[in-house]
Amino acid sequence: MLANEDWLATLKWAESVGGLKQLIQRTNENLEVLEAFVAKNDWIHFLAETKEIRSSTSVCFKVDLSDEKLKELIKMLEKEKVAYDIGSYRDAPSGLRIWCGATVEKEDLQCLCEWIEWAYNLVK
Repeated sequence: MLANEDWLATLKWAESVGGLKQLIQRTNENLEVLEAFVAKNDWIHFLAETKEIRSSTSVCFKVDLSDEKLKELIKMLEKEKVAYDIGSYRDAPSGLRIWCGATVEKEDLQCLCEWIEWAYNLVK
């Protein structure tokens, strides 16, 4: 019953923000925040190099840091309570993984990008 109630609450929320069309727009706007961040910084790159195969929700990045420095960056973000579980999946190349689906606010991603840049500049 709880799973059903969760599902109904989710559908109500999706409807309240404008339905499917708005959910897709929110996701695309979130991805644009990350695209602008990558365009601004030459040390972070999309793991999926071609836009056509890039996910618009679970976005993965390569960072021009050694594995040790990247782990340090990830720990800094966690210590500052900025991001948790932001590292790549265990079987993926080293990097960052950011959820930017419709449930994420664009302003939060903009703030996250500033924190990532801060942490990068401290560990590089």
